[in-house]
Amino acid sequence: MSQQTKTTYAVDIVFCIDCTGSMQPYLESVKRSATEFHRLLEEKMAVKNKGIRQLRVRIIAFRDIGEEGEESIVATNFFSLPEEGTSFNTFVSKLTAGGGGDEPESALEALALAIQSPWERTMDKRRHIVVVCTDASAHPLGKFRLPARLSNLDLPSNMDDLNAMWGDEVDEGLMEFAAKRLLVFGPDKYPWSDLSELFENCIWVKSEAGQGMTDADQDLVLDQIAGSV
Repeated sequence: MSQQTKTTYAVDIVFCIDCTGSMQPYLESVKRSATEFHRLLEEKMAVKNKGIRQLRVRIIAFRDIGEEGEESIVATNFFSLPEEGTSFNTFVSKLTAGGGGDEPESALEALALAIQSPWERTMDKRRHIVVVCTDASAHPLGKFRLPARLSNLDLPSNMDDLNAMWGDEVDEGLMEFAAKRLLVFGPDKYPWSDLSELFENCIWVKSEAGQGMTDADQDLVLDQIAGSV
């Protein structure tokens, strides 16, 4: 099949990244791969005779609302790649690991924000992907409020409400069922060990504190994106 007849897709990806102290090796992995992400994904999709019509990436960096307050969650707009690659790389390069106190962290709040992202809904052939990266357990929902600057967004009070926001085949919630995928790099702790059972279209990969994203982990992210479109 020729290049002109490839099926092309609009791909939106939101990375929810734990930026507490033990995540420094992971952040270094992210920084190394950020400049190559668009090219690597294109190569993966080309193998499957697919192409990217539009690629947008968003970052939600989180720590612990109970410890960091207003500075605990930072969410960017979507960056269009490769057009806004310089701005994307600049933001990623400034991410640093620190703070957060002891476990747990505010990963579920970050996931709730990711689900409410302004996803592309007009183009044909869409894929919407949330990638959560943490080495810690998460606070149960309902314990904290969102920082004031994010208070216009909804925060579910429990896991059932979060699952309803994510949706399923019968009631797709806030995201399109056919388009969405959730990939979690998290430890064998609450709620990650249960999340793949509760959430449809979800894959959980165990992570360990103090370890970065390996080449195999990066391949898994790229394969899930390329293989699910």
